[in-house]
Amino acid sequence: MIESQAPAPPGSAQSWDGPGGDAGSSLRLPVRQDTGRFLVLAGVFVCAACGLVYELELVALATYLMGDSVAQTSVVLSVMVFAMGIGSLAAKRLRRRAAAGFGAVEAALALVGGCSAMALYAVFAWTGDWGGVWASGPRTLLVAFSLATGLLIGAEVPLLMELIQRIRRQDAGGAVADLSAADYVGALVGGLAFPFLLLPLLGQLTGALITGAVNAVVGGALVLGLFRQDLTPRARRLLVAANVCVLVVLGSAAVLVDDFERAARHAMYGPVRVAVHTDVQEVLITGGQEGRPLNLYLDGRLRVSGRDELRYHEALAHPAMNGPHARVLVLGGGDGLAAREVLRHSGVRRVDVVELDAGVVRLARHDPALSALNAHALDDPRVRVTTADAFDWLRGAAPAAYDVIVSDLPHPGITASTKLYSQEFYGLARQVLAPGGRLVVHGGAVAHRPRDFWTVDATLRAAGFRTAAYRVRGREAGFAAGPDRGSRSTAHAHRDWGFVLAALHRPPEPRLDPAGPHTRTLTDASLAADARAAERTRVRGPEPSTLLHPRYSD
Repeated sequence: MIESQAPAPPGSAQSWDGPGGDAGSSLRLPVRQDTGRFLVLAGVFVCAACGLVYELELVALATYLMGDSVAQTSVVLSVMVFAMGIGSLAAKRLRRRAAAGFGAVEAALALVGGCSAMALYAVFAWTGDWGGVWASGPRTLLVAFSLATGLLIGAEVPLLMELIQRIRRQDAGGAVADLSAADYVGALVGGLAFPFLLLPLLGQLTGALITGAVNAVVGGALVLGLFRQDLTPRARRLLVAANVCVLVVLGSAAVLVDDFERAARHAMYGPVRVAVHTDVQEVLITGGQEGRPLNLYLDGRLRVSGRDELRYHEALAHPAMNGPHARVLVLGGGDGLAAREVLRHSGVRRVDVVELDAGVVRLARHDPALSALNAHALDDPRVRVTTADAFDWLRGAAPAAYDVIVSDLPHPGITASTKLYSQEFYGLARQVLAPGGRLVVHGGAVAHRPRDFWTVDATLRAAGFRTAAYRVRGREAGFAAGPDRGSRSTAHAHRDWGFVLAALHRPPEPRLDPAGPHTRTLTDASLAADARAAERTRVRGPEPSTLLHPRYSD
């Protein structure tokens, strides 16, 4: 809340012009009046940039840890904006000591904002499997940090308004315009710096810590350098001590951040053999050596489980290969495991793999354990790998180019993947499917998310396909080799995978190719039973999902 007049404290002069200014001013500045105003506006610029980085950091980390970017963004933004209003009101009590108040606010904001990402990650890593009241610990902490950060950011503007008016009295409209311009431009710079500079170069944790340090230095320098005459000796000593302590905490955390991240990963995943931040996501590999099964995690979601991946990928690929299969398109599947199963069929002449993340493809080709698991499928001369978004790629693909399409994509409940399970996406897939061709889609865990699964079926039907659903149970609870992700308390509920087999002219029947390779986990009888099991879970009346009206939940 910005006061319309924001008067100077009783007994103080309205302004001081520096050298050559009004001799009677009680607020002595070390620089000229115009320079002082510029420094205050520069401080507004930097503080606004830091504030937006804190906000984006909370949204990004919460989405990574808890999923559903829409929900996390809504929580952070709504709580933070509400808290900013409360902070603005609370700052009215600090106006008589605006310099000391602003210095204290900036020191607290630097500490809270800088440490928020590390604290949130720590709670998720070490308490995520405790259950009970701790099950909601990360979300509770997210709200608490959003509230605290919003309160402190909201207190900045009224205090800065008071400080800039002490330098030179200005009409309220002009002062608000100056502060708002600096604030909005700073927010623009912070909003661009986070995804294009801080995140790729420093990572989420270090980026937040560095931002906090910049916030503390700029806030402390502005108050101690420009408004030191407005502080009592005791206030100056306390402010210096507070900022030094904040910088020591942030600096120590930055030094230890790599060890902290390794320990947190170990707590969540066990010994991590490979940890890579690609241009798209974080990729982790555990196991794959000394008899331990390989697990592949993408942004914290278990994507491949060495214990159960064969059951998943055989069920995904082989029923769709019963028919013409010379030309096969794999959407997703950068790990090479779906391509491995496709290549087991004789008569396959070409396999196109469209994968968004080139880093996953590199690991699938060069990591010894993962490349051995996929039987070096991506190095087969019949396989061509394209790094592209599947939706965009389909828009430019040739019509009727493929006999089989295998959709091995992240779960539709992940916001970024929703468009890959939309009616429009399946309409594009229909165009590139040859007459008599088949499309198979992994639709998630049937038992855990039946509505999402049957929404996939309804969406395929709305796109003009005839469908047949089936589900396959995992061998061991807790290993969701598909794209699903849940908290540790819900991970053990993901005991099956649902698939939808689709064709254009007549309902397909989930069966194995009589001339196909031997499968270790599937038979025609088991597929028939799997189809009946899926049918028993049918949810009546789900609406198809579209780009403008997504109907999947996370």
